[in-house]
Amino acid sequence: MSLSVKLSHRLPDMELDVAFDAPPGVTVLFGRSGSGKTTIVNAVAGLLRPDAGRVAVGDWVLFDTERGRWLPPHRRRLGYIFQEGRLFPHLTVRQNLAYGGWFAPRGAHRENRDKVVEMLGIGHLLDRRPALLSGGEKQRVAIGRALLASPQLILADEPLAALDDARKAEILPYFERLRDEVSVPILYVTHSAAEVARLATSVVALQDGKAVRHGPAAEVLSDPAVAPAGVRAVGAVLQARVHAHHADGLTELEAGGDHLFLPRIPHRPGETVRIRIAAQEVILANRKPDGLSALNVLQGTVLGIRSGEGPGAIVSVQTRAGMILARITRRSSEALGLRQGMKCHAVIKTVAIAPEDIGGRVIDT
Repeated sequence: MSLSVKLSHRLPDMELDVAFDAPPGVTVLFGRSGSGKTTIVNAVAGLLRPDAGRVAVGDWVLFDTERGRWLPPHRRRLGYIFQEGRLFPHLTVRQNLAYGGWFAPRGAHRENRDKVVEMLGIGHLLDRRPALLSGGEKQRVAIGRALLASPQLILADEPLAALDDARKAEILPYFERLRDEVSVPILYVTHSAAEVARLATSVVALQDGKAVRHGPAAEVLSDPAVAPAGVRAVGAVLQARVHAHHADGLTELEAGGDHLFLPRIPHRPGETVRIRIAAQEVILANRKPDGLSALNVLQGTVLGIRSGEGPGAIVSVQTRAGMILARITRRSSEALGLRQGMKCHAVIKTVAIAPEDIGGRVIDT
């Protein structure tokens, strides 16, 4: 089931004008604060009435200003996951999970509660009240409540922003399972490149109320012009297969015939993972280096060199594993004699690939 969004709305400090179609899976709205992400989500939810537009999930039209259709929020069949769990404090986890289903229409498809509880690992929490839950546990319950409301669409507005790194690491795998195992489309708001790389089926990059880029995460994150944190957020996204786990604590991945080593990850051999490699963690050499401690050396061809106003440059290198990006100085680029079509080697430190940049299996699009 696909999602179609077209919105125009004038705000005091911005004019929102966006249109995009999103495939099944997780569509991420990605941009700096004030770029229009939450405004879009609120319009889809019916919490904001835009000046003009149309939003539909498959054949289910939430509103269409040209035809005068406007469904109030409680009839839109949405599951909403906020930054905080926003659970009812006087209800148990079991009762919070049941709450969303009370408003589902008769005959609506309902997720199996036991399956959702098992998927989220919250069976031991059912009789507790929210005050006795950790931040990560509250968010897992909030995900379950959204799923059990028989939604046509799930909205997640920066659902990890209020969590520390440990809790984020706990919750991200559940969003991956949600993406891969549930047929309901998900509109997800974030400004974290790591979350985009791990979760996104499709990405809509926003600037000043406009959609400046729309496509797969690998394409959007490779463009420093649209990354919220500028060149520091630029990186490559590769899909690889777990080849083996080694006794020295390393995991070996295989991608396109190239092999990569990284600290051990909790995925079985044969499983597919998605990894993000930050451009600032990649070193380039114009010949195969010798005597290095780095285990990951990939041969490739320079696709292009993009220089900014400062001293830096982003070099894209096509390897068998996929496109790698390197953030180096223009002086280094000139010293190496880098040019389009030239053979080179990309060097990546094993420990430079952070755990939060490694995700589970993804939907092929």
